[in-house]
Amino acid sequence: MLQLPPLSLYIHVPWCVQKCPYCDFNSHAQKGELPHLEYVAALLEDLEQDLHWAQGRPLSSIFIGGGTPSLLSVVAMQALLDGVRARITLTPDCEITMEANPGTVEADKFAGFQKAGINRISIGVQSFQQEKLTRLGRIHGPEEARKAAELAHAIALPTFNLDLMHGLPDQSLDDALYDLQQAIDCAPPHLSWYQLTIEPNTAFASKPPKLPEDDTLWDIYEQGHAMLTAQGYQQYEISAYAKPGYQCRHNLNYWRFGDYLGIGCGAHGKVTDLASQQILRTAKVKHPKGYLDPARAYLDSQWIVTEDDLPLEYFMNRFRLFEPAPKAEFEAYTGLTLERVETMLAIAQTKELIEDLGDSWQLTSLGHRYLNVLLELFMDE
Repeated sequence: MLQLPPLSLYIHVPWCVQKCPYCDFNSHAQKGELPHLEYVAALLEDLEQDLHWAQGRPLSSIFIGGGTPSLLSVVAMQALLDGVRARITLTPDCEITMEANPGTVEADKFAGFQKAGINRISIGVQSFQQEKLTRLGRIHGPEEARKAAELAHAIALPTFNLDLMHGLPDQSLDDALYDLQQAIDCAPPHLSWYQLTIEPNTAFASKPPKLPEDDTLWDIYEQGHAMLTAQGYQQYEISAYAKPGYQCRHNLNYWRFGDYLGIGCGAHGKVTDLASQQILRTAKVKHPKGYLDPARAYLDSQWIVTEDDLPLEYFMNRFRLFEPAPKAEFEAYTGLTLERVETMLAIAQTKELIEDLGDSWQLTSLGHRYLNVLLELFMDE
């Protein structure tokens, strides 16, 4: 029987100063003044329509992503978070993250965001080399990235994250390790370090740049991982490192197959419905014009995750993490029995991709390296 997992809230702000050539997120270049308060009012209406999915649970985390949420005014951010708190309970230690680009960071504005309730920021640095930033279409320079990190320290945020990419166009091993060292020198409690991939329907997809060879990518990962480990960072997810106690709680809820409401343009959600004993996914209207239409209907689509799809959906999330996956959690959060997946997991054991620890499953180092091979077992289920 299904049990309710913890509940989070994702809020999407779709505007950017300009669209990056690698980005496949639902983002739109800013044209003129943003409809700050109009958009906040729509977000809160959207949330009200989803509140029945909370089923008595408080929010353990909120993540405001985009786009570039730091483009919102402090007044709008205050109204947004006040409105959320007026509609649903937050846990006393609720983690509230906002994404920000270094080029949109200002000291007074950041202090205002913190006063509104933001207690974690995720700064999209991507690189500390101007040539690479230009190729990526970023609006900031290396010094702005460093200053953004300094500001996060100066205003005494409980924690913050730097987003850094590797495998960039024409990037050498030395380039990648230089970027990583610069990020480490900024002393973020959390560092997201992920490889650039070419996604469909992006500028890079239509005109692909030259990316590093596989051998170089592996060298970057191995040597970068060693650098981060030596500095006290622990890899807890495929592309995330943190000092002990500073893992991103919002992302942990995603990967542990928790529930999350998704509000805003194109936002996705995942909810457990105890009454029907079903798991549903939701998607909201993508374009700001449609989302803000006076005759709006925020929900674009909603579908049930079938029993056949649940094993893949669960493990595709859970096996991103380096911690063991509890067997009891699988049964509680999918409503399936262990017998449903025992054949696939037995094959994974023979391939030395996972270990059976009795009450949990643990990926091996080989399993992490060949995660796609492991997940293919559940695609054939």
